[in-house]
Amino acid sequence: MASWLSIHAPKRFDALAMPDSIRTQLMRASIAGNPPHLLLTGPAGVGKTAAWRLVARQVLGPGWKSTSHVLQARDLARQAKAMDLFEQFLRPGGVGSQDTLAGRTSLDAFDRGMWTGEVGEAPCGEETQITEGRAPVSRLIIIEDADHLGNLRQPYLRRMMESESHTTRFIFTARAPSRIIDALRSRMQHIRIPPVEQDQIIATVSKVASLEGVELAPGLADDLAHVADGNLRRALFTLELLARRGLCGERDRLYDVVAASTLLHARRMLEFALRGRVIEWRWEKQRGRNVKTLEGAMGQLDEMMGAHALDAEDIIHQIHMELVGNNLMIATPLRDEMLAALAHCDVSLRGSMHPRIQIEHFLYEVATAGRKHGLALA
Repeated sequence: MASWLSIHAPKRFDALAMPDSIRTQLMRASIAGNPPHLLLTGPAGVGKTAAWRLVARQVLGPGWKSTSHVLQARDLARQAKAMDLFEQFLRPGGVGSQDTLAGRTSLDAFDRGMWTGEVGEAPCGEETQITEGRAPVSRLIIIEDADHLGNLRQPYLRRMMESESHTTRFIFTARAPSRIIDALRSRMQHIRIPPVEQDQIIATVSKVASLEGVELAPGLADDLAHVADGNLRRALFTLELLARRGLCGERDRLYDVVAASTLLHARRMLEFALRGRVIEWRWEKQRGRNVKTLEGAMGQLDEMMGAHALDAEDIIHQIHMELVGNNLMIATPLRDEMLAALAHCDVSLRGSMHPRIQIEHFLYEVATAGRKHGLALA
């Protein structure tokens, strides 16, 4: 069953929950006779994926799905032989082949004239311009979460963009553009998408609820916007969860759902670290065998990054919410020290290709602060 996020995805640029200036930049880039490579940046849930999908529809026409090639760079960091997988994506004919995905001409691409389905309305409401004497763009290569590419793979893309992208354009999405090398950023039009405004989230949530025939309790849309904190995707997922449980008519049930669905590992991780329990091991039975598993603060970090697939930015956000909330009953000087250490960790993450190391260092700083303030067990 498709999620409401997919069912109610915007079909036109003017339906994007973004400032007018951002929508204008996207439309102009899409209908240009020689469209630029694009770098779309912004925090989670602001519509980066929805934006590139509309750009692809506008630039490539109704058959855009056949000639849009998507690579999730974050997945490469979790797989063995990531460089081989990366090269296989860019060189479908084999690593030693001269045939590259970006170098394939319009004759190798999906022919728009072969399309027999319903054309539909262009996202911009007008035809893409075709520059006379120049082959039209016939292929898009999308790298999602490109800030996870690393320093080895990015020069590979730079060479391809320079020499082989005559009828191909690249679109990168990223949260931290500073991790993308200057040689790539200088070849792309950078469009920064800010967090979604609260009134836009309220309007979108109310519209989706109306289309789905769901009646919201008074004030629930405002509460969803507050919980989402600029993340429209989070607001829609939470709305769908409430609706499927039949809880949209009770405003006070939102807190219960959020508390149940929000990971509590960040709080437990901080509590372990404050007591000096950064690394602990315990034996447990798994399939009839005794297995040594990691416990303590590091164990909670493993759970967040592994089982729940949270990236470093999400973990930092959860830790920050715990520190500024009222769940941790700690003295103000200790809280200030932890916030300062977290700020330093956040800055270090933006220039590091090994985010776990930075978070582990933060946990040891928390343990040191815990001993200083008499909270450590030993």
